[in-house]
Amino acid sequence: MGVNHCHGRMANMLFDHHSGILLHVTSLPGPYGIGDVGPQAIQWLHFLKQAGMGWWQVLPLGPTGYGDSPYQSYSSFAGNPNLASPDWLHEEGLIDIEHLDKRPVFPPTRVDFSKVIEWKRGLFQAAFMRLSALPTLREEYEQFRVREQGWLEDFSLFMTFKTQEKGRPWLEWPAAWRDRDPEAVQEAKRHFAATQRYFAFQQFLFFRHWDRLRSRMKQEQIQLIGDLPIYCAQDSADVWCRGELFELDKHGKPMRVAGVPPDMFAATGQLWGNPLYRWERHKEEGYAWWQARLKAVLRQVDVVRLDHFRGFANYYAVPADQDTAQNGTWVTGPGAGFLETIKASLGTLPLIAEDLGGEAHPPVIELREKFELPGMKILQFAFDEDVHHRFLPHNYPENCVAYTGTHDNDTVKGWFAHAPEAERKFCLDYLKSDGLHLPWDMLQSLWASRADLVVAPVQDFLELGSEARMNYPGKPLGNWGWRVSAEALTVELAERIANLNEQAGRTAGIKK
Repeated sequence: MGVNHCHGRMANMLFDHHSGILLHVTSLPGPYGIGDVGPQAIQWLHFLKQAGMGWWQVLPLGPTGYGDSPYQSYSSFAGNPNLASPDWLHEEGLIDIEHLDKRPVFPPTRVDFSKVIEWKRGLFQAAFMRLSALPTLREEYEQFRVREQGWLEDFSLFMTFKTQEKGRPWLEWPAAWRDRDPEAVQEAKRHFAATQRYFAFQQFLFFRHWDRLRSRMKQEQIQLIGDLPIYCAQDSADVWCRGELFELDKHGKPMRVAGVPPDMFAATGQLWGNPLYRWERHKEEGYAWWQARLKAVLRQVDVVRLDHFRGFANYYAVPADQDTAQNGTWVTGPGAGFLETIKASLGTLPLIAEDLGGEAHPPVIELREKFELPGMKILQFAFDEDVHHRFLPHNYPENCVAYTGTHDNDTVKGWFAHAPEAERKFCLDYLKSDGLHLPWDMLQSLWASRADLVVAPVQDFLELGSEARMNYPGKPLGNWGWRVSAEALTVELAERIANLNEQAGRTAGIKK
């Protein structure tokens, strides 16, 4: 069993029998239409601390593209500038109080993404114009550009071209830009230098504010679980810049795309559409791009939930001309060699294996167990069989992360309202519940388990129904908008959660 150099304890003891809450940054309360990393996030850290929580889990933090999904980002390395704090921009002298006072009327408990993006664009432009009058900040910005140029220059050029092309995907750009013709790229860098600097400035703001929040997290002793999608969006700087690492034809179009085959949830499977990796090229390069990608996300968070872990053991490949995922094939993934390289590079593997698509599949289990990675358990999925179901709390091993549900599930209350009668009956019997406060009965059962870490979305602590659901998988638009109200995060709720943690021996800062 290897030593986890990052935490100074055994590799499968990342979490010390603690607990956490799942809440994406965009879902935080606040007056500016979307959750951000400013004062309201600091308040949230206080709430977690009061509640005896050691962990906060968020979704991917990259700039969002199609459908506002954090899983379809324009970059694996960039941050989402819309998470920067307007309050801190004002505090830094980059905008006036009038900019904040004249904000639009935003809906209080849902993100209107287009309205937020338009308003924040105005803030960033005003801030950028003021930068030259603030020499200390300008110097920090220039240092940031030099330090991050490995990804920042390509990303800011990608966003510049995207702006010139009215948001069209890079496959639809003029051929010289699409194909990154060296002369055309150099000419564009000269011609659009100010626009490139502006997009780099947005990244400077995000990372400056994120680092400020992270330092507060260290003070409060709250650790962060981030999320890394296995695949890149086709319309991303990653694929545009490093096409040789993906299965693309000579025009940049994917030859095969990612998805999962038909199952009980989807009769024609799920066609995700992301380009697949040329794993042999990655291997030739010593997985250098993946090393950089993981190091980038681990600069922002403490532990990474590795999305669709099954894809590293074997992945489903669908010809790009197909309309459904019915006619794909299984292909062997990079496997242990990949994880050995990553472990040697990082010195540790601070990863959670999102193994839900392959939790009963031998190659996935073997890969996860070889590297002692904690897998995931979802309690909502446990009531369709019998007491031997591996997702029931009494069956959990220690080395796992157990959830009531994730961002892809309904809330506990919503799930129960729509569950088949047999599942509802088994659930009530198993939890010895009268159903009046089912989310809390489920939380108590989960918290009493042996799992090293237990996590629940804040919606379940608040006993909210389907109206508070974050995402409907397979539905391309209208997701990700839910926000918690500040009034809901009461001292009484924090105390109730703290009692739950105390009874289960999961209070942060106290070893099991």
